[in-house]
Amino acid sequence: MTLFGRAFADGDKLDLDGAVVRLKVNPRARRISIRLDRKTGEIVAVSPTARRLAEAVAFARSRDQWIAQHLADRPQAQALTAGMMIEVFGAPVALAATSGRARWLESDDAAPARIVAMGQGEGFTRAVIRQIRKRALVVLTDRTVDYAARLGAATPQVAVTDTHSRWGSCTPARAGTAPAIRYSWRLALAPFVVADYVAAHECAHLIEPNHGPRFWAQVQALVGDHRPHRAWLRANGARLHAFGRVSRID
Repeated sequence: MTLFGRAFADGDKLDLDGAVVRLKVNPRARRISIRLDRKTGEIVAVSPTARRLAEAVAFARSRDQWIAQHLADRPQAQALTAGMMIEVFGAPVALAATSGRARWLESDDAAPARIVAMGQGEGFTRAVIRQIRKRALVVLTDRTVDYAARLGAATPQVAVTDTHSRWGSCTPARAGTAPAIRYSWRLALAPFVVADYVAAHECAHLIEPNHGPRFWAQVQALVGDHRPHRAWLRANGARLHAFGRVSRID
């Protein structure tokens, strides 16, 4: 589709008054919309079809004040450096430089847990994040196994990814395939009780693949009142996505 003589395609990036706007075709979308991608810092203009991308561009242009405000409110990327203290599942973790391989060192009576890594700048950040991702997989797998057993469901395959639209997703068992749950590794940056709630939420989907009353009853039985945890994610999600933001994480 064209606007002012220009053709647009899915994935195009435009500079609208200094703001990067990425065009996206989503057949499931019911209308033209824009949103802030918390991971990349881009504004995403969504269209149900490629033919309406020009409308999406025009809509983005008309919402310049909304775009400026949301970009201004976006948390700044937090660089990771040796000497910093962060929290992983609510526990303090010190970041330190090393000349050897990156690794996680458990806490003891004298010191908190540590992540040691070599390099600096984005190289150091990537190494630290890989260790956090490994920790996230261990902890979230443990909680998933426990909740699946309590629900009488088959143990799902567990993976952690760098998703930015969901904290978790569940694929229930189907004929010939095992159930699977994927989590955002950034849940490791949240308090343990919040990450634990997400694990319970996704495991409840193993037996209730919807968000109806029976689903929420299962979540309630596992973790009690879920509302504070959901509120915490809404309030702090953007900050978690800004943590250690680099150009690429392998």
